[in-house]
Amino acid sequence: MSFVLPHEIAHYTQLTSQWMQGEKSCNTSTSTEELRQVLRFHEHRYYVLNDPLIADVEYDMLYKKLQAAEAAHPDWVTATSPTQRVGSSLNQGFETVSHLVPMLSLENSYNAEDLLDWDRKARESSGLSTLEYCIEPKFDGASISVIFEHDQLSRSATRGDGVQGDDITVNSRQIRNMPLTAAFSNFGIDTIEFRGEVLMSKKNFAAYNKKLAEEGIPPLANPRNAAAGSLRMKDPAEVGKRNLEAFFYHVSYTTGKAAAGAPNLFAPAGTQALPTTHQGMLQMLWQCGFRSPVQEVKVVQGIEAVIEHCAWFEAHRDDLPYEIDGLVIKINDLALQEKMGMTTHHPRWAIAYKFKARQATSTLQAVEFQVGRTGAVTPVAKIAPVHIGGVTVSSISIHNEDYIREKQLMIGDRVLVERAGDVIPQIVRSQPEFRNGSEQAIRFPTECPVCNSSLFKEEGEAVWRCVNAECPAQSVERIIHFVSKDAMDIKSFGEQQVRRFYELGLMQDIPGLYQLDFGSIASLDGFGKKSITNLESSIEQSKQQPLHRLIYALGIRHVGETMAKTLARSVKHLMELQHKSVDDLMQLEDIGPKVAGSIVQFFGNAQNIHMLQQLEALGISMQASEISQPVAGNLSGKTFLFTGTLSKFKRSEAETMVEAKGGQILGGVSSKLNYLVVGEDAGSKLEKAKKIPSISILSEDEFLAMMEAE
Repeated sequence: MSFVLPHEIAHYTQLTSQWMQGEKSCNTSTSTEELRQVLRFHEHRYYVLNDPLIADVEYDMLYKKLQAAEAAHPDWVTATSPTQRVGSSLNQGFETVSHLVPMLSLENSYNAEDLLDWDRKARESSGLSTLEYCIEPKFDGASISVIFEHDQLSRSATRGDGVQGDDITVNSRQIRNMPLTAAFSNFGIDTIEFRGEVLMSKKNFAAYNKKLAEEGIPPLANPRNAAAGSLRMKDPAEVGKRNLEAFFYHVSYTTGKAAAGAPNLFAPAGTQALPTTHQGMLQMLWQCGFRSPVQEVKVVQGIEAVIEHCAWFEAHRDDLPYEIDGLVIKINDLALQEKMGMTTHHPRWAIAYKFKARQATSTLQAVEFQVGRTGAVTPVAKIAPVHIGGVTVSSISIHNEDYIREKQLMIGDRVLVERAGDVIPQIVRSQPEFRNGSEQAIRFPTECPVCNSSLFKEEGEAVWRCVNAECPAQSVERIIHFVSKDAMDIKSFGEQQVRRFYELGLMQDIPGLYQLDFGSIASLDGFGKKSITNLESSIEQSKQQPLHRLIYALGIRHVGETMAKTLARSVKHLMELQHKSVDDLMQLEDIGPKVAGSIVQFFGNAQNIHMLQQLEALGISMQASEISQPVAGNLSGKTFLFTGTLSKFKRSEAETMVEAKGGQILGGVSSKLNYLVVGEDAGSKLEKAKKIPSISILSEDEFLAMMEAE
């Protein structure tokens, strides 16, 4: 419901008419403030209620009157004026700020069984037999935290790491449905922190991508990324062009005492008591002018009603004008929320119900074969573009020849496509019942599609490879891997630039990266003095990366980040690996014959040794650094391995936590393993670990508890 009463609508409609017809003018600071109130009223009708009362051109006319008045009388300008949404200068960076209350993640559920189990725990914790739940959409955008002090917008910040985020106050002022002033004082509040999600509606996303296409600019990937990227743009005016919206769904912190507060268009007169339910808090935000999901929420008694509503909402999710990826279920009683408390990761009184992966059908139009850095030839299905979960999918990896045979895929097939976890597209199956005889078999090449060398498939493997070390496709992919974030981390040098430099002949191999002619680069479009300086500096800094990063960057088959650290700890200089045999390498932790053979093969190749010699001559450090050596700590002597999809932290972050405390990461399950940390959809590693009594199997929560205890 709207908190603007009928008589207020009539009042502001009459004022609007008077201002538009010239019966009123900005001849005093008081009349100018009246025009601001009129504009705020129409912003609210347009951006919050989606029910505008005037045309865009009419709003623009009133807006320009205010601009002219403030330009003529700068002392009349207020911080909350609609004209102050657009910043007067560019942001040079974003300051890191602390949230008043940490922004925790939510525990996830994927089916009715998960919800039933969570409800059981919640009832046991609360001591009640039945609980009242508030169900709201799980918005698919960029999380923000907002602070108002004395009814004025004080600060907006990104979620960041949950404890600290980037200060995006200037950019958040460009979000037209977020008030710059709100009468929280009418609820006795001096300071309030509340959370929300910034997103781009489906309509605005489509319109913005159309505009980009007309300008010859690549379209944005999806509404979620568009919103997140917009909040960190340096030019606030550009942020304003994105037509972002903000939904606010949680009050995390309040202070203050009862006070009448200043009169405000959007708030009832007089002090009101703070709500005692989550639904009441959403209503309060709505009454103060914010777009909270009061129109979408549903309050129910008991988990069975929750399950029923989740099923209904999932079937109707596409009816919403914006993307959501699930629902959030919360205990409605705020006192009960406080009693139940939270873990270090998530509140015990709330859970997210994630919708099933999105599916759609399309036509398999063609198959292209791409060559990777190790020579692996990967077939990529080209399908008729299909919109799934906010993203248009047109290319899907179909892995290898065996996969094609298993799925019985043919060119021309109608196929069922899924974005697993709303992220990675895959072909679930073909639909042969729709075949009409025009379909064609997919024929795997016998020669490299780039250099025409014969392909080779190792016994026991499913992948065909080009074994020509001079294959151009492999050279480019090796360089792309070498400069990547987890390898040598050469910033300002992405895949697109690597391909461009390679095609222009500016570099043809990894050593060429450290011999770039920056004078020639300066003549290229898109490379100014600053960007060249940044690239040159980043390349120079990479020369001192720890040895394990260099080893990983070399792209040796079967050698990932963990194995690279093991190898780095075994030598004082990289070239020592040239003299190690398979038996020598197998003495190291978690290295079997297959991995050892791959390492010996790499360091036995004269071309690779020549490349390493060139790199060392160019100043790349090949000495083992202290970073490569194990540290002493409470987990010294303990070994860990992570498997499955981790929802509470990134795998790299967890491994860093272990190593910082002296623990070691293994690459596989064996009797040498102490702890296996299991995420969702864990497979063979979990089954193997169950057969070894000495291995302790931990959930993500148990792992986090161990880290805190240690």
